Parts: sequence; structure tokens; C-alpha cells
Amino acid sequence: MGIVKISEELHEELRKASGAMHRSINSQAEFWIKIGMMAELNPELTFNELVAELLSSASVSATNFKSNQEASVE
Repeated sequence: MGIVKISEELHEELRKASGAMHRSINSQAEFWIKIGMMAELNPELTFNELVAELLSSASVSATNFKSNQEASVE
């Protein structure tokens, strides 16, 4: 693992975003890096499509969640 030097301003934005997203600062930075890299490689995809691709690659399915949510609303 290496050290990446970033500006104080970007680090502050990472800190705030990581709190809002309930991630560590390093996890937030890694997420932004992954999304940015995927966006460069797939410029035709939207942010939501990129996130869906990340979730799919981790075998995460929202199907069960949707079913549980719908059942609890009824």
C-alpha cells in the first residue's frame, strides 16, 4: 500500500463526504478513485450505472432488499 499526497482542500472534502456516507476517509477516497476510473473507461455510463456495475461485480443484489421494503410498507 502506498501513500497518495492530496491537497488539504480535497482531504477536507473527503473527510466530510466520508462522514456523510459512513465510510472511512480511505474508503471514500478509494470509492471516488474507482468511480473516476470506471467513468474514464466507460464515458457512456451514468453515475448510477457505474455504481450498479460496482455492486454487481461484488454480487450484491437489490432484489431481496426491494422485496423486503415493499413487504414492510404494506
